[in-house]
Amino acid sequence: MATVRYFVGDVNASVSFYTKHLEFTLRQQFGPNMAILDRGDLTLWLAGRQASASRPMPDGIVPEPGGWNRFVLEVTDLPAFVSALQDGGVSFRNTIVEGPGGRQILCLDPSGNVIELFEAAGN
Repeated sequence: MATVRYFVGDVNASVSFYTKHLEFTLRQQFGPNMAILDRGDLTLWLAGRQASASRPMPDGIVPEPGGWNRFVLEVTDLPAFVSALQDGGVSFRNTIVEGPGGRQILCLDPSGNVIELFEAAGN
């Protein structure tokens, strides 16, 4: 099992996004500070602005959401999955790209964190 922490601007909005659009289940929530969600073997920790992990570092840098690091969710029928997300108002950073291993696209959670949706070749 893998655990990933994402920093988010709004824990409630992020919980709604991940459970509604990406099939995560909410395991536990600590008000607006943090939530723990599960999807298969992946555990996702959503850290809000008041979470202990969001405190400034000794040099003053504050953890922020967004960037290019991401986790990958494998899906079947990527075009249909993407279409359903678009109908639900989900934002994307790009369009579906194809490579030798399959095809992928990058969607964004409400805080701008990237999630790669991937369909292996031959599916």
